[in-house]
Amino acid sequence: MPAPAPSALAAALGAGLLSFPVTHFTTDLEFDEPAYRKHLGWLAGYDVAGLFAAGGTGEFFSLSPTEVDRVVRAAVSEVGGAVPVLAPAGHGTVLAVEQARAAKAAGASGVLLFPPYLTEAPQDGIVAHVKAVCAATDLGVVFYNRANARIGVDALAELADACPNLVGFKDGVGDIELMTRIYARFGDRFTYIGGLPTAETFALPYLQLGVTTYSSAIFNFVPRFALDFFADVRAGDRAAVYRRLNDFVLPYLDIRDRRKGYAVSIIKAGLTAVGRSGGPVRPPLTDLTADERSALTELVRRIASQA
Repeated sequence: MPAPAPSALAAALGAGLLSFPVTHFTTDLEFDEPAYRKHLGWLAGYDVAGLFAAGGTGEFFSLSPTEVDRVVRAAVSEVGGAVPVLAPAGHGTVLAVEQARAAKAAGASGVLLFPPYLTEAPQDGIVAHVKAVCAATDLGVVFYNRANARIGVDALAELADACPNLVGFKDGVGDIELMTRIYARFGDRFTYIGGLPTAETFALPYLQLGVTTYSSAIFNFVPRFALDFFADVRAGDRAAVYRRLNDFVLPYLDIRDRRKGYAVSIIKAGLTAVGRSGGPVRPPLTDLTADERSALTELVRRIASQA
């Protein structure tokens, strides 16, 4: 199946909630493709606008390039064209270019460009990095504005002119003034995606900044709740959003914030809490403790009883 045009990809992504599935590992930390496919099959019963394979929640940072390709190909095969599948690219520019090309070969619909690995760079360096990746593929590219790849309005303007297939801007910084300036300058030139950890926390105010969608990690294990939350956000139902925040999201954050790296670990623990194993995380991440898993299980059960 041919990949959608970048503009069509952008429109599709902005129309609904985005799924960022975990990557399943066996007990010896090898990619567990059957479990991953089974998970995608379960999630396929729920309506989302796009799937990001081997993303941040999918532990992209701990996968080898060969494993990334396996994960992307498995996702493309399992989804079967039902929704766009975006593949990751990141690390240094040479590797990111290779991964962008591999995404096309694997049948992905687009690319999520992660920050470079372990290096600071000036704005013109980041611009050159993004240009190289966009030039390496005709797929639509989403830039992840986070960590050491924070971009300003002027640099983004240069990229908007030079890279027609740069169609998405995912924000993981939370700079309200920057987002206001970007949307005021570019309007519908980009699809804007919320990318802060546990994006539901910021979804309502970000909607006012033109951020029509976000990556939902909790969709992995409470998909119905995640979709209902998204519907309340899009409807501007503040009372419903804050009720859901108080009932689940904020207590969930209390567990997530106990240790660094738990933004991923708690998702896999959440799958276990609903009777669907996510497997372990790879080092340097660590799994939740038994007490933390119990607290999360009780929280999930409470939400299920209210459904």
